[in-house]
Amino acid sequence: MESTQDFVKKVNENAEKARHNKNNGKGTPGDKLPSKQHSTNK
Repeated sequence: MESTQDFVKKVNENAEKARHNKNNGKGTPGDKLPSKQHSTNK
């Protein structure tokens, strides 16, 4: 069983990641470099 301190730390880290991910959805897609994921577009 993990300690309460470890649990709180993990929850805070997950909240931080979620906040960053939410921020990634803002703005125009052209601001970022195009991803190489779909490189078959010709």
